[in-house]
Amino acid sequence: MTDHDLPETGITPGGTSGAFRDVLSKDHARRGKPPAHFADMDEQERIARAAELGLPKFRVRQLANHYYGHCDVNAAEFTDFPAARREEAAAAFFPELIHEVTRQVADEGMTVKTLWRLFDGSLIESVLMRYPNRTTLCISSQVGCGMGCPFCATGQLGLTRNMSAGEIVEQVRVAARAMRDGEVAGGPGRLSNVVFMGMGEPMGNYRSVLSAVRQISAMPPEGFGISARNITVSTVGVVPGIRRLAEEGIPVRLAVSLHAPNDELRDELVPMNRRFDTTQVLDAAHDYFLASKRRVSIEYALMRGINDQAEHARQLARRLNHYGDNWAHVNPIPLNPIEGSRWTASDPEDERRFLEILHAAGITATLRDTRGQDIDGACGQLAAKER
Repeated sequence: MTDHDLPETGITPGGTSGAFRDVLSKDHARRGKPPAHFADMDEQERIARAAELGLPKFRVRQLANHYYGHCDVNAAEFTDFPAARREEAAAAFFPELIHEVTRQVADEGMTVKTLWRLFDGSLIESVLMRYPNRTTLCISSQVGCGMGCPFCATGQLGLTRNMSAGEIVEQVRVAARAMRDGEVAGGPGRLSNVVFMGMGEPMGNYRSVLSAVRQISAMPPEGFGISARNITVSTVGVVPGIRRLAEEGIPVRLAVSLHAPNDELRDELVPMNRRFDTTQVLDAAHDYFLASKRRVSIEYALMRGINDQAEHARQLARRLNHYGDNWAHVNPIPLNPIEGSRWTASDPEDERRFLEILHAAGITATLRDTRGQDIDGACGQLAAKER
């Protein structure tokens, strides 16, 4: 597998003014990588950075408590920090990595899709979805995607670059703060779930994604305290990434975007299948189940007349049952079609029949609750429109 990971981010000079931060951002844009952020640094790098500013290391813990514990980067509110050093510390540790361009609201305010502009002008998306018993944030891990799935809006954008850990984590911090402050319909609440199902292939940016997972799941002041069991990492089937994740010992849920029950059809829908076929992908997914003791989610976008017929459901059931019982949960997903695309959503009758066949075969399956159908709901649609 080609390693698309970004090089380790170095420690960059701090500054004391907005003008300096603008220069810093332009400098990083020329060099092609984001400014180093608190979330990109390990403990020793943070301490070394603080020392360069003449700050003792206990100040690093204070900053961590503000960032992870309070989801705060507004140095003016750091009342436990020396007033004369607040702006300097914010410039050195909390450069702006994501800037809101626009947002779309659906489902009576319970779904909020945000388009973000990154330091180099790149566009990414995140979607916050509030349900009665949980609030889930869908985040991006790459600018665009190199997997080339023809029915996916992000796939049509191509891959621009990987995102830094800081750029990934910032999506979570902003959403967690919005929930805490009651900025989402339903009043104050808590961000409970995070899914890496936004723009990009998480396994193609493994190092930054894993760093983000650790920071999301660690307890404050090392992280946001969202249980690893409530984090889902999705992949189209990058087998080395699945096997690498299984060795980490972190109980995140694995989601495999299968979309087809056989190689002939999947070669067309998911080009990565020509490199790692359905047998290799399902073998790796089942091994992940054995290692993690967590059921794997099989994502299956239903497309009218293409992969949604009874024969496809029966074949999928046979493929999954080959490995034994109760190791996978299938999520058939009504496709949110791209404007002008030949790929479109299945008929409701075909969706029902697909589910019935899986259930009859003993496969646990739930039709995905689609959100944002009255906005640019499919991943990548908002970024493509802005472009």
